[in-house]
Amino acid sequence: MKLLLTSGGVTNPSIEAALVRLLGKPVAESSALLIPTAQWGHPMCGPQSVRGLVAADESRRHLSGLGWASLGVLELTALPSVGRGRWVPWVQEADVLLVDGGDATYLCHWMRESGLADLLPSLDDTVWVGVSAGSMVLTPRIGEYFVEWPGATDDRGLGLVDFSIFPHLDVFPTNTMTHAERWASDVGGPAYVMDDQSAIAVVDDTVDVVSEGQWRRLTP
Repeated sequence: MKLLLTSGGVTNPSIEAALVRLLGKPVAESSALLIPTAQWGHPMCGPQSVRGLVAADESRRHLSGLGWASLGVLELTALPSVGRGRWVPWVQEADVLLVDGGDATYLCHWMRESGLADLLPSLDDTVWVGVSAGSMVLTPRIGEYFVEWPGATDDRGLGLVDFSIFPHLDVFPTNTMTHAERWASDVGGPAYVMDDQSAIAVVDDTVDVVSEGQWRRLTP
């Protein structure tokens, strides 16, 4: 897969240009599947926040509201009862998976339960656009600092990349660089701290930071 791991979505021209490079064509010619699942695992999210995302309203202009040629919804909690014969072609035919935030451990659980995690390595040309938890889920460790789902047994992610992510730098009072440094000492590996104007593009083994804001790489 090609990855665009963001904190707040496609929030500026630099991140949008990176997205177009990964897609190989304009957003307006690309088909997207939206994955809202992580929201159900976070206490700050609920029906109204999911509604705005799915409706691609003005508040979600940085993800679902970018102007896709087509936009569908892939709810991971439903997939085990649907059957792989139906949903796998939906994923394979999409140009991009838009994976919203919420609780990354909840998202990780349902990526495994649904079978999507097993399918990802075969999606060579598909672009994964993660927002917050949608980015963190692909890392080795999320950090207990960000675990909100009571059902989480640990803070492990899928480990598709070899670094962790601390999103929303200075967006919330508890997301300062001081908090990020404490979090990084817990996850114990290389990590990126980034604000909502920053993203990380990953293609094969190449990692590029795309930013019009603030970011920092922390190493243990």
